[in-house]
Formats: sequence, C-alpha cells, structure tokens
Amino acid sequence: MGVVTMVGQVILALAILITLHELGHFWAARFFGIRVEKFYLFFDAWGLKLFSFKKGETEYGIGWLPLGGYVKIAGMIDESLDKDQLNSEPQPWEFRSKPAWQRLIVMLGGVTVNAILGIFIIACSLSYYGDQYMPNKNVIHGIYAMPLGKKIGFQNGDKIVSVNGQSIEKFNDALNPKVILKDHTKYVVNRNGEMITITIPDNFADLYTKLGKDSGFISERMKFRIGNVSPGSEGAKAGIKKGDYITAIDGAPILFFDEFKSLLKANSKPVITFRRNEKTFTKILNIGKDPVIGFMPDFYEYEELSQKEKYSFFQAIPEGAKRAKNLISTQLVAFGKMFRGEMDPRKSLAGPIQIGKLFGETWNWERFWGFTAMISIVLAFMNLLPIPALDGGHVVFLTIEMILRRPLPEKFMYVMQTIGMFILLALMVFIFGNDIFQTWFSK
Repeated sequence: MGVVTMVGQVILALAILITLHELGHFWAARFFGIRVEKFYLFFDAWGLKLFSFKKGETEYGIGWLPLGGYVKIAGMIDESLDKDQLNSEPQPWEFRSKPAWQRLIVMLGGVTVNAILGIFIIACSLSYYGDQYMPNKNVIHGIYAMPLGKKIGFQNGDKIVSVNGQSIEKFNDALNPKVILKDHTKYVVNRNGEMITITIPDNFADLYTKLGKDSGFISERMKFRIGNVSPGSEGAKAGIKKGDYITAIDGAPILFFDEFKSLLKANSKPVITFRRNEKTFTKILNIGKDPVIGFMPDFYEYEELSQKEKYSFFQAIPEGAKRAKNLISTQLVAFGKMFRGEMDPRKSLAGPIQIGKLFGETWNWERFWGFTAMISIVLAFMNLLPIPALDGGHVVFLTIEMILRRPLPEKFMYVMQTIGMFILLALMVFIFGNDIFQTWFSK
C-alpha cells in the first residue's frame, strides 16, 4: 500500500505540473491567434492513449506514458518533428507566421506558469500551515553529527555559533544548500566551552552526494520516546508500546536517538531497558543483523522547543518568491559543480523513483504540496536550459532571430530539434538507468 501511495503522489504532482505547464503554452498561443492542434497530458507514444476528445480545432487527451506532456502548435518545429506542415505556404494562424516577440512569449508561457505556480503553492502552504522551525538558541543539546558531519570535523553535542561570520537565528539556516555548497563555508561551534572553526572542504558537494544524501549531514540532537510500533515487530513482541522511553541498551544509558542507534548496531541480541510511567522493564531482543526494533521515534522535544511563524497570504507571496529564488540559485551552483567535476551526476540527478521517495509512503498534504512546489520551480529552471527541443533552446533561437532580424532557416531548426531530441532521450535513459541502479544495486 505504501508503494501505491508513493506512486500516486508522484503521478498527481506530475499531472498538475505538466497540465499547467502546457496550459501556459496553450493560453499564450491562443491569445495571439495561433492554432493548437493537440493538448496532451502524458505522451501518447506510438499513437496509444487512454482517451481523447476534440473540441474546436484542438484534440485533448491523456496518453499512457507519464513522462511529460505536450501541445502541438500549428506551424512549429517541435518534438513531433513533423516536416509535412512546413511544405505549404505559411498560414496566418500558424506559429511561423507570427512576429518573433509573440513566438518568444508562447515559448516562455510554460516556464512562467511553473514559476508562478511554485511561488503560489509555497505562499498558500505558508499561509495555511505556517512555518515551523527550530530557533538555533533552542538547540540545547547541540547537534547530532552524522557520518558526513563527523568526516569534516563536527562532533555530537557541538553548538553552532555562526556560519561565515553571521549568527544563525533558525537552525535550518545552517543547513541551507546555498550555504553548504558555497566554497570555503566556515562554521564556528561551541564545543564544551571552546570555540572551534570547521571549514567545509572544496569537495563537500561530492562528499554529500556519496555520503550524506541518504544518511544526512548534521541535525538537532533530540531526546525521544516510542512512537507508533509496527505490529509483529521485535519491539511489539517485547511488549514495547507507544509512549515508552528506552533508557538503556546492554546497561549503557541512553538519552538521545543517535545513542540508541549506535548502541543497537553493536549487538544482534541487545538487552533493552525501557520505562513506562514509573515502571521499568528489561527485555532481550533478537534482531539479528538488521538493527531495527520496529517503531517510529517521537521527538517530543521538537514540539516543545520549536516555534511556528505565521504568515498572511500576502506576506507569504514575497517569502515564496525568495525561497524560489534561493532554490534556483542552488540549482545553478549545483550544475556548475557538476560541470567542473566537483559533484557526481550519478548521485545528484534524481529520477522518478528517487522523487517518489521524497514524497514518502504515507500521504501528508503539507509534504506533498511542499515537494510539488519545489518540483514546479525546478521544472521551470530545467526547461530554460539552452538545449534544443527544450523551451530554453527555442528561446535562444528566437533571441538570435530577433537580433539578426531574420528567421533562422527551417532546415537548420529541424536539424537542431533532432539533435535536441537525441540529447533529451540520452539524458532520460541515463536518469532512469541511474535511478534503477541507485535504488536496487548501489550500496
């Protein structure tokens, strides 16, 4: 059921984003009197489709292949590579008959809608849910240094004082990708009263894709108690219940969740001591090689120490625009590092399986809209890349045409579109293949 929920979230998010992206092109084309022959959500590859109907001059439908969608605009060299339509004289309702500035607006329609949609979703989420965050001053137990954090010099219990000379109000500001991907970022931490400076290494981005993507970097160190217990798990068999506190493993006292995980890995038959109200119980668990008891941790301190920032809808709009801008700038930094060989694209580019994992196996509307907004903004950025066949490629050619004041040869445009299609196909094969490899074969 969890996998079905995960797949359902991905398909719903893509359906929303693709439909509105293509509507951006559609609305702009119709505004300038350009005929749209087809409007499809998902691809009707090899002519196969789930259903379709025709209204006016346009055929609307849903294809079977959920990898994108398209609008077929009359008189335009697009992914269909249809040359027959170009053999006749240009008609006034065709794309090629319109001024370059109008065609440019049509090509920018999709990314514009995606960018506005991403900001709109963020604004709606902030105004409805608010923004819950942990003030840095309330991280009273310091940080939990995960494998990557330890590798570059952090230790459990460190308290972050500043980043690049600036004090941190919200703990998550110290984890902002824009900050940690910046070269030579410096953290100052308070370690048992001593101020220690930790400098992010030049290869941090590559280290993160290899070590931190799944296991993390640093986080708030929190006390915990037992949350939901999985039926039939070793924890359930031992009588552990929601609300219990694990106080020791093999006699070693436990206060924080990272201590629990570390001690649990050391023994396939750990002796667990847990407390329920005023009573203490001791049980021997047989967990084998897999250090899992079968419960969700309840970080109750987070609710006690965190704060929620409230936004009105109109206050949330500029905040949404700010977050969208930060996300795009992070994408630019990440792409620059990939091209310079500082990040491994095999670990950095996410396919549908990795995206599905972000949504999770349980349906949470706040998380769903958060990731949908993020994907919408990333789609706007990706579609503006200057690759033939993408919107950005068309924008480049139209800009050149406006500078030269004459259209580029149709044969040249056809060849470039074909090259672009091969590039996109190769990129798609790489991303899907890498997604499968990272999920099932990579350790």
